[in-house]
Parts: sequence; C-alpha cells; structure tokens
Amino acid sequence: MGEATLWMISGLHESTERVFFCCTITLMKHRLDIALDRTADMPLTEQIYTGIASAIETGVLLPGGRLPSWLDLASQLGVSRGTVKSAYERLADQQLVVSSPHAGTRVADHPIKRSPDTRLENGETAPTAFRDFPSNIIGAFQNGVPASDCFPAALFARLRSRAARLETTSPLLYPDPHGAEELRRAISANLAISRGLECHPSQVFVTHGYSGALAFALHVLPINGREAWTENPGYFPARRALEIAGLQPVPISVDHDGIDVTCGERLAPNAGLALVTPGQQAPLGSTLSLARRCQLLEWARNRQAWIIEDDYLGELQLRRRAAPALASVDTAGRVIHIGSFSKTISPTLRLGFLISPPALVERFAEAAACFSPAPDPAVQLATAEFMRDGHYLRHLRKMKRVYASRSSALQHSLESKGYVVHPACLAIVLKLPDGLYDREIASRARQEGLSPVPLSIWYAGQATQRDNHGLLLGVATANEERIARDSHRLDRLIRGTG
Repeated sequence: MGEATLWMISGLHESTERVFFCCTITLMKHRLDIALDRTADMPLTEQIYTGIASAIETGVLLPGGRLPSWLDLASQLGVSRGTVKSAYERLADQQLVVSSPHAGTRVADHPIKRSPDTRLENGETAPTAFRDFPSNIIGAFQNGVPASDCFPAALFARLRSRAARLETTSPLLYPDPHGAEELRRAISANLAISRGLECHPSQVFVTHGYSGALAFALHVLPINGREAWTENPGYFPARRALEIAGLQPVPISVDHDGIDVTCGERLAPNAGLALVTPGQQAPLGSTLSLARRCQLLEWARNRQAWIIEDDYLGELQLRRRAAPALASVDTAGRVIHIGSFSKTISPTLRLGFLISPPALVERFAEAAACFSPAPDPAVQLATAEFMRDGHYLRHLRKMKRVYASRSSALQHSLESKGYVVHPACLAIVLKLPDGLYDREIASRARQEGLSPVPLSIWYAGQATQRDNHGLLLGVATANEERIARDSHRLDRLIRGTG
C-alpha cells in the first residue's frame, strides 16, 4: 500500500489558493483537488472536509489509502492545525476515515457513491429492495451481521489453520456431500440442547448458508408452480427466491402471535408451502404462538403441504429463553428446518444447515450428491471443533449479554429523543414521524456512514400504510461507545437538520 504524498502547486489567485495532493494506492495515482476560498461563507474546515469526503465517496481515494497527517496538510494549505484536525475529526465521525497512532489516518471501508443509474452490465435494473438492503458494507446500525469486535478471531483462525493442514494431509477423496460428519454430529447435539429438536446426524445436510439451504429445499420438494405462504412483512430475498423457483408467493399478514394462519387458509388454502420464521419473526420479532403452531402444523398435515422453518437466529434470543423449534413438535414430518451460522459466528463462513424429515432424507441425499455438495471441508471441521469444545455456547452466552446491553442503550437513547421504538430480534424498530418516508431517510443515512434498513421494503407490494414506514436499526453494529453520537446523527437526519 503506497503512502499519500502531498504536492504544492505554485501560484495563488487572489483570495483562493488551490492545492493538490496525490494519493498513491497499489501503484495507481489519484489526484485530489482541494480549493480553499478564504472569502467564502463556508468555513475552511468545511471546505477541507467536503473536498476529502467527496473524493472518498466517488472513489478517487480508495479504502486503505493513507492521508497526510493533519500537521502536514495544515502546513501545505497554510491553515491552522486545529482547522485541519477538526476536518479530520468530522471525517472520522462520518466513518469515512479511521485513525490510529501507528497506521495514521486512512480511508475506511465505505460505500462508493454511484450515479443514480442502477442498471446492471446486461442492461437490466437491480431490484429496488436490494439496493435498500446493503449487505457488504458495515456501518452503524447495520442489520444482518454479528458484532465483529466481539468475535474470538484468533481462536477461530487457529482452528481453521489446523483444519486446513489436516485437509491437505488427508487422502485425496471427494468429501461427503452431506457435509463433514463431525459438524453434522455437532449440529445435531446443539439442536437437541438449544432448540429441543432431536434429529439423527443423517438428517443434517450442511449447506452454503441460508440461501443455499433454501435453494436446496426448493429443488427437492415437489411443489413446482404452486402457491406459497410468505410472511408479510417478511424477508424479501426469500420471497424473491420463491418466485425464481417458479412458486407463487402469497403474502400473509403477521401480528404479535406470528403468521396469521387463518388468513393463509382463506387466501390460499391449497398452497404447497409456508415459509415462516417462527422463533423470531423477521423483521418484527414476534414468536409464533403455541396455538398458531398447532394450527399451522395441522394445515400442513391436512393439505399435504410443507413448512420451511427459517431459524435464522437459533437460540440467540435476548430477552427470554428461545422457544423450541417448530420442527421439534412436528409429528407428521412436514417441516424442513433451516439454520445458519451467519448471525451466531460469521456470514463469511457461508455455512448453513438443513434438517430433513426422516421420509425425505434419501431424496435430499441424492440431490446433495448430484448438484448441491457441502462447503469447504476445512471450514466445516473448524466449526465442528469450535462447537465440540464448548467455544460456541460460550460465545453465544457472551453475545447475548453484549447485544442485550446495546439494544437497551440504543432504545433508551432514541426514546430520550422522543421516538417510538421497540426491540425486534437483533434490531430496534423506529417509527418515523408522519410525512417522512423510510427509504429516503435510509438513503441519506448511508451517505453519512449509517446503515439503517427501511422497514417498508419488507412488505410485499407498495408499503403505503403509515405503520409500514420505519427504520430497522441493527444492535450488533451499534457500538456502545458511539451509540449516543450515532443516535444524535440519525436524529438530525430525520428532523432535517443533518
């Protein structure tokens, strides 16, 4: 990584001095133009901040590039050190740069601002909802990712390194398409303890995350062309996946008891599938009540329909003991249970699992062998050891405490500013004042280094009702040291003063 070097361009033009510095990163030179106008109403600090921020957001300065020290830049610009220091502090507040005593000030990983044209390379337009749901950029209030500052990275790195060495010295054979037996046994044991779900390791299929498990199930189940219940609001990528698989999603309303089964029986009684999040409804956080569970299972049994249980958070329940898995009370073999390590360990593992009913094990096994083999064996073996040695349960206990603390702190901070909020899973739902639209607020927030998700995109169709507009604020990435500051920044955006 090259160092940033500063070049002074001679020649001052009356009250305006123009300074350039070149940031050399991976052998590529990018020239940044900072124009300081001492007669302008805009303070010099703001001018410096705006010049650097614009270069970062448009990709002129790339992530990891080192900026000059504020002492050097102040000298070159002919301004006070405090002026440049204030600009750098604001860049840090906006999470555009990160500073450390040893590495200096460097450009942070930050979204590059694109033009409004969202066309893909083949001319198609990306679905709007996916543009509102950033998944590869970490900012305050980001949803769907665990807290990276609490992950036992060194421990897991050692486990992965050991597993990789073992893999290279093993016989050169094709791995088991079910997944590594060690991991399947560990998953089976953990489900029995934490989710009340007793299953044989032969029923466990290791997959490429949740999406891999869902695609696997949709390939195996004999439901092509049929209607499928989906929660409304619900996880829209899964809803889109059903459409791609040739099913007809039927949005079914959700209340404090979970999916409204009576509504589903009225709208689509002959549906072949129900895709539900009974443990903690995504995104509102309600748990499917016992009465609704019995009603849903009875419907599936009577109609010979299937239920896919998306247990995306598993036992990661912050305020009470997690309810048993829906599959644990399924006596007719109609529930396919899907879990993932994305929220409990890391999404970078791309590791999930599917629990097949006994009657479908052979069909799933055949499908796995033909077109859906399990992920990298080394990752599986490292995860199996992480679970088998007790690290997994200890990590989850720690994360429950951390997330509960962050959730309470964020809720208190927002309520103190007069907002109506309620906790939901690993997020806080913030209701917006009348007349404000969540997608607009979320878009503006992303430009400020915040990553809330608009609630309206979770609803099927056009979310026009007032109650459907709000913000989902992830608590995992709500660092306690910054909660007050980030809440203040979000408040300024919502009130139009940011």
